[in-house]
Amino acid sequence: MVINDLKGTIELSNGVQMPYFGLGVFKTQDGEEVENAVKWALEAGYRHIDTAAIYNNEQGVGNAIKSSVIPRNELFITTKIWNDDQRNETVMEGFEQSLKLLQTDYVDLYLIHWPVQEKYSKTWKVIEEIYRSGRAKAIGVSNFLHHHLEELFRTAEIRPMINQVECHPHLVQQPLIDFCQSNQIVYEAWSPIMRGKVNGIPLFSELSEKYHKSPVQIVLRWDLQKGIVTIPKSVHQERIKHNADIFDFELSAEDILRIDTLDQDRHYGAHPDNFNF
Repeated sequence: MVINDLKGTIELSNGVQMPYFGLGVFKTQDGEEVENAVKWALEAGYRHIDTAAIYNNEQGVGNAIKSSVIPRNELFITTKIWNDDQRNETVMEGFEQSLKLLQTDYVDLYLIHWPVQEKYSKTWKVIEEIYRSGRAKAIGVSNFLHHHLEELFRTAEIRPMINQVECHPHLVQQPLIDFCQSNQIVYEAWSPIMRGKVNGIPLFSELSEKYHKSPVQIVLRWDLQKGIVTIPKSVHQERIKHNADIFDFELSAEDILRIDTLDQDRHYGAHPDNFNF
C-alpha cells in the first residue's frame, strides 16, 4: 500500500479501490450530529464513511451524502448486517433497508457485523448473492478471528475482501493480521485510538515530541504503515481535520516495532467469541 494522501486507496482482492482512511460513525446520533460529521469529513477530503444498521444513523449518513456536491461514485460507503437479521434469516431484508435509509442503490462494502454462531456461513451465502447482483461492490466480515475465517472458507464461493476488527496498540493481533494479508483480506481497524486511551501512554508522549504529532495522529499513521485501513470516529470538525493530518511524516521501522510491543491482547469492546447481542 502506497501512502500518499487522504484520498489514497488500497486495492481489494477483486480490484476495487478502497480509501485506506475513513470516518467511523459508531455512536454518532442520527440527524444533525451525524450529518454534520459526514459533511465536515467530506469537506476535509475524506471519501470513506463507515456505518452499520445497528448504529441507527444510516438515514443521516444518506442525507449527508445526498446533499454533498461530491459524485456518488467518488465516495466509498460501508454498512453492515446486524446480528438479529442473521438469527432471523432476514439478511436480504436488512440489506434492502440499509439501501433505503442510505438513499443509494448500492454500497461500496457490505460486512457481516459479528460472527453469530451457526449463522454466519449461511449469512455469507446471501451476501455473496448481493455481491453478484452488483449492489455491493465489495463484501467482507467484521470481528472475525482466525477460526471464524477458516470455517467460512470451507463453504464460501467468494472469500471476504475485508476483515474489520478492533485494532489498536493494546490489541495488535499480529498473527491475525498476517493470516488476513496472506489470504488477500485487507485488515481494517475499528477503535484505533482506544477510545482516547492512547493519549495516556508514555511511549506516545515521547513519539509526539519526536515527530511533532499528537498520540492519535501517530497511532493512525502506525495503522497505515502496517497496511491497515483505519476509520477513527469524531463528531468535532477540528478533530476530524486533525485526525487526517498524518501525511507529512513517516514513522521509522523501529518505532513501529516499539508500538507493536505495547500489545496486551486486550479488548476494550466485546470479544468475538463471547458477545451477548
